[in-house]
Amino acid sequence: MATLQKIIPNWWFDKNAEEAVKFYTSVFKNSSINKTTHYGKEGFKEHKMPEGTVMTIDFTLEGQNFLALNAGPIFKFNEAISFVINCDSQNELDYYWNKLSLGGDEKSQICGWLKDKFGLSWQIVPSILPELLSDEDTSKRGRVINAVMKMKKLDIKELEEAAENK
Repeated sequence: MATLQKIIPNWWFDKNAEEAVKFYTSVFKNSSINKTTHYGKEGFKEHKMPEGTVMTIDFTLEGQNFLALNAGPIFKFNEAISFVINCDSQNELDYYWNKLSLGGDEKSQICGWLKDKFGLSWQIVPSILPELLSDEDTSKRGRVINAVMKMKKLDIKELEEAAENK
């Protein structure tokens, strides 16, 4: 018997969960689609989904399990929930930024945050950022946060230069 992950984020989509999951599993190299369920004729009066329509997709991104649900247009994603991607290099940061921002809301791009084409919010951040923001030197922290506030996509070299006051 497989061990069930204790907490699984559930993403509510109108009718495009399958498209979204295919997109996300193409972006993240360590990913898989694990199980798909479909609506039956039962409950049609409530859910209005034709029999055979994808109901849920259980999938994994970088070792984290997620569930995507096709459940109609009742709820939309917003910035109250975002997913942080910690990046060890500028190339990795650029990769995720470029993939996830494609077709997304450009007005939502600020301080390393972006909203993808499905409305999900992501924070694409350098792994070094928490260390820079927790440095004992308050002026260093201030310079780093000021640099972050001026950027859309974060630039590791610029953040390191801000920390070193260059």
